[in-house]
Amino acid sequence: MLSWEFPPRIIGGLGRHVDRLTEALTAEGHDVFVLTRDAPETPFEEVRNRIHVHRVPEYPPQVPFEDLVSWVLQFNLGLVEVGVPLLHQKQVDVIHAHDWLVAYAACTLHNIFKVPLVSTIHATEYGRHQGWLPGDMNRLIHQVEWWLTYMSRRVVTCSTYMRDQVERIFELPHHKMDVVPNGVALRMGDGAGEAAPADPVVLFAGRLEYEKGVQTLIAAAPAIVARHPRARFEIAGDGTYGAELRRLVAESPLAGRFTFHGFVDDVEMPSLYRRASVVVAPSIYEPFGIVALEAMAAKVPVIVGDTGGLRELVADGENGLCVRPEDAGHLADLVDSVLSDPGLADRLVAGGSRDSVSRSWRAIARRTAGIYEKSIDEERELRRDSGIVERTPLRLVWGDSTAYQRAIAPELFEASSGE
Repeated sequence: MLSWEFPPRIIGGLGRHVDRLTEALTAEGHDVFVLTRDAPETPFEEVRNRIHVHRVPEYPPQVPFEDLVSWVLQFNLGLVEVGVPLLHQKQVDVIHAHDWLVAYAACTLHNIFKVPLVSTIHATEYGRHQGWLPGDMNRLIHQVEWWLTYMSRRVVTCSTYMRDQVERIFELPHHKMDVVPNGVALRMGDGAGEAAPADPVVLFAGRLEYEKGVQTLIAAAPAIVARHPRARFEIAGDGTYGAELRRLVAESPLAGRFTFHGFVDDVEMPSLYRRASVVVAPSIYEPFGIVALEAMAAKVPVIVGDTGGLRELVADGENGLCVRPEDAGHLADLVDSVLSDPGLADRLVAGGSRDSVSRSWRAIARRTAGIYEKSIDEERELRRDSGIVERTPLRLVWGDSTAYQRAIAPELFEASSGE
């Protein structure tokens, strides 16, 4: 398992997904080795609940994460350095890569050891920018994502929405795609002894990125406070858009109503959910939406953007409410309806609690293991005669694809395709 996020480094839903999936796989009897990024005051090698974790130290000179391409290449070199001796020592059946940041190492280990590669695509650069690849960095990431999906024996997404997007933009055959939803990533506990706040609390939890729609909540805040004068807003998470969001709040007359918690770990996060009157996830783009599922498990009414994988998770009016993306007025109305109508809030909580119970990570691990078995069988079948899988050279496959045309010359692609 290759992932740039793993405890104690958890940035967003990907890290929680990998953490719980590996834990459930070991509970099902599988041996799991995780290759990941190092963390302060954490050993480079350890066994966590039967999960063998190998953390990659940074090479000199230290490359800042903001210099993303250089950082990713250096990180992947470290993954390969750890992965090669590991695969020489252990009988590894499958390599599982999570997103493009580990693509170089995953494809290298796959090519050296001829072990089937499975990739989970948690999000795409295309989707994060609503179909537009505005700069060189965006186009580079798009190309690496395509390469990872092309090299993978099977490609996993967390929703049908993501499967359809990934299949279309990377021109993948439908038969190599699998959908495995996320489970509830947090252990909520019963919250015994915690006092509910007297004032309404509107909570956002997640990465602070533009596509998550936090700016829509900030814009909706004046209308919410006009109807609920004691309402407060709590923001849990961090990300590249964090400084801009803090600036927007600082320039607002409601600055004192907002609390930015920064990164909140899995130990503290359940307490924030239990204090919330309503959780909002007004995403513009969302492959799945683990936060919505966690809010349901915490028995908090949830309002989500009517987009992407959230549409598959939330049935409007049954287990949550759906808001039009980037519509601050609509969001304010929905928050008001939840805060003003205890009966509605109770119905949403009941529906969400019922649905979250069915999201067992053990069941998800079994489905994932089935995909591993399928990838092993497919790889074995292809290697049965000569022991070698013949591939069309990447430069030919990539060069002829519309995904490539979109990446190197999006204006020409759009002009010719009418999109």
